[in-house]
Amino acid sequence: MKIIIIGAGEVGFHIAKHLATENKDVVVVDTNPEAIRRISDNIDVQTIIGSGSSPVILNEAGIKEAEILLAVTNSDETNLVACLVANAISHGTKKLVRLRNADFDNFHNIFRETAPYIDTSINPEIEVVKTIERLMWVPGAVDVAEFAGGLAKLIGIRINRDSVLVGKRLLDFPVATSGKAFIIASIVRNEKIIIPTGTDRLHHDDLVYFISEENKMLETLAFFGKYAEPVTRAMIIGGGAIGFRLASLLEKKDVNVKLIEKNKTRCMELAAKLNKTLVLQGDGSNKELLMEENIKDMDIVATLTDDEQTNILTSLLVKQMGARKTITKIDRFSYFPLMSTIGIEQIVSPRLSAVNTILQHVRRGKVLSSISIKGEEAEVMEAVAMETSSIVGPPLKDISFPKGALVISIIRNDAVIIPSGESIIEPGDKIIIFARKKAIPSIEKILAVKLEFF
Repeated sequence: MKIIIIGAGEVGFHIAKHLATENKDVVVVDTNPEAIRRISDNIDVQTIIGSGSSPVILNEAGIKEAEILLAVTNSDETNLVACLVANAISHGTKKLVRLRNADFDNFHNIFRETAPYIDTSINPEIEVVKTIERLMWVPGAVDVAEFAGGLAKLIGIRINRDSVLVGKRLLDFPVATSGKAFIIASIVRNEKIIIPTGTDRLHHDDLVYFISEENKMLETLAFFGKYAEPVTRAMIIGGGAIGFRLASLLEKKDVNVKLIEKNKTRCMELAAKLNKTLVLQGDGSNKELLMEENIKDMDIVATLTDDEQTNILTSLLVKQMGARKTITKIDRFSYFPLMSTIGIEQIVSPRLSAVNTILQHVRRGKVLSSISIKGEEAEVMEAVAMETSSIVGPPLKDISFPKGALVISIIRNDAVIIPSGESIIEPGDKIIIFARKKAIPSIEKILAVKLEFF
């Protein structure tokens, strides 16, 4: 598979890195020599210095042989033109465009339906707000992903020292949890992913990812020592596009919202657009201002400024001042492993959201959704089993899956089945697969040849 990436920023870099490890033929194009040099020095891909909207550059990159073009620069206009020009040269190439400006919000579906030069458009900021919403309503969650329209949730939580499951073998869980069914897909311990067996035991401070039915989620979380807490008061620090989108969403859910923004002009714009949110001009990292606004009474504080150092320090400050929960916006992938060591668990990233959305369109077999786990070390994918697939019929224990891959859920007729070795996949079942990075090429072959997707 040949893939051309227009844009060598954080999103382009990490998509290229992710795909290069899977031995895909990747070409990265950017006008910035420094960004291209960073790609060349760190990733084994072809690079070209030039504009991705130039037909000459696109021909040099091999657009006629490319299956996919990803236009992910920071300029919406450049991305749109790159897709337009690419379509004129190679109509058969699938084209995905990243659009960040809110002006395009109501046009994503229109582009897909009426613009032949765009196959898919994404706005990572919209996806970030969805992520924040999921984190807000799942107690104790570090990560939350939804599958099958929300019927099943993949939840990542940190194991407390006093959890009843600490030290217990996974095969003893039906006893420990009074027979309530869930499956642990992976354990992250000391920054390493473990695909557990029945004899593995949980340690305190493990980051555990498990699949749960939507209607049993709170029940399952209780076994991990996580209990539902109402969210009635929220503070948003940073009135940019994400802060505005989040405030608008929380207003509809009858949450009392305070939003702090430095820029006076932006404050006036926000006050005019928002109906119930209290908009305050000031520095969200100012301790005196936070005290005046009763930060200790906040159920959640979301730090969403464009400066991630400010977001990190402000989150630490408000936690120290008594805020119950924080969500921190971070863009640099290199910061992610450091966050839990300093006490910041719930983080969101527009760039990571963009990577996740892009991956589902890159995967062979028209993958419905693909979520990265621990940055780029693993993925969770959703598929539909077809009658011709070799995974249909025999018990899971008799199926030869690639090492590092695991079926973690089967969804049949809107019912979530937590599989065992005896479980049988039937035609039309949705399946959720956990796969390490090294196993993904093998899974792609299975998905492309033996599975069909919506």
